[in-house]
Amino acid sequence: MSGSAVAGVVPAAGRSARMGSPKALMKIGDGTFLSRVCGALTRAGCAPVVVVVRHLQDPTAAEARRLGARVVKNFDPEEGPISSIRVALAHLQATSDPALLGLLLHPVDHPMVRSETIGEILRAFHRSRPLLAVPTVGDTTGHPVLFSRTLFQELETPDLPEGARAVVRRHRKGTLHVPVDDPGILADIDTPEEYERHLGSQARIDQRGGRRGHG
Repeated sequence: MSGSAVAGVVPAAGRSARMGSPKALMKIGDGTFLSRVCGALTRAGCAPVVVVVRHLQDPTAAEARRLGARVVKNFDPEEGPISSIRVALAHLQATSDPALLGLLLHPVDHPMVRSETIGEILRAFHRSRPLLAVPTVGDTTGHPVLFSRTLFQELETPDLPEGARAVVRRHRKGTLHVPVDDPGILADIDTPEEYERHLGSQARIDQRGGRRGHG
């Protein structure tokens, strides 16, 4: 398998109820949250990039295809992000070379992470091959999180009431913390208020014009 042998996985099957419109299609710069995330993953060397969607024919799926990502459907999105991870894992294990070393889980609501930051996480992972690699700013951990292949079976375990967070907590001793100079790893944009706080004037323009995304 070419590239970093780490797949990028972007869960985008949520209802975006708190935002009021699909987060994946929210505007940031001259693109969308999804284009920013997929672009950062691709430039850093993640391959393939898999976007998990609620409907295969909706605008989010169309945007993911436009970006060159693989698109897979979450048949049980109400179970939360862990269901999207499992769908992505099933796809990767059916289609990817066994040399795949891990997956980098990048929530679509963290669009401000720089590709250079993802590259730092990948390089740190390849150097020491930890169970998990997590970026940090100071003492605070953020996203995206890299899960090694060793943890794939655990992520597929049905009894994970806290989802992937339970796996992260279970393996604190096996976690590599990667210091980065990127506040974007902490910028979780789930609501219009958070959108306004992080994106300022663009958020106000989008809200006045009713243009929170494409489609």
